[in-house]
Amino acid sequence: VNLSHLDSDVKNLILESVKAMDHAYTPYSNFKVGAAVLCGSGTIYSGCNVENASFGLSICAERTTLVKAISSGDKDFRTIAVCAEGTGDPATPCGACRQFIVEFATNRDIIIYLTNPKMDRIRQTTIYQLLPDHFVLNSC
Repeated sequence: VNLSHLDSDVKNLILESVKAMDHAYTPYSNFKVGAAVLCGSGTIYSGCNVENASFGLSICAERTTLVKAISSGDKDFRTIAVCAEGTGDPATPCGACRQFIVEFATNRDIIIYLTNPKMDRIRQTTIYQLLPDHFVLNSC
C-alpha cells in the first residue's frame, strides 16, 4: 500500500503509530514498536512496547494501546496501525496481541496497517487474516 493512496484518517493513524514508537522502552532488545488505534468515537489512542528485566512482564505496543483505549471507556476498535523498527517487511503482531485484538472484533473484522518508521513499506491486513481460526470461549 502506498501512503499517498490512503485517506487522511489512515495516514494520521499511521503517523501516530510512528510517533508512539519513539516512546518505547526497550533497553534489552532495542526493538521499538508503536501502535495506534482509531475507535468508532473518532478518538485515536497510541502506545508503545515496554520491556522489563523479567521478560514475561514486558508488554507489546498493541496491547498497551488497546488497554489505554479500554481504560478510557472506548472498545469500538475500527483500525489499528503498528510501526516497528527495521527496513524489511513490516512486523506483524505477536500471537498474544492477535488474540487480544480479536477479542474486540466480535461483529466485524478490524483493519490493521503495518509499517516501518520510514513508512516506505505499508501492508494492509485484518485481524481475521492474521488469526483466522481464533479462540472464542463459546467454541469449547
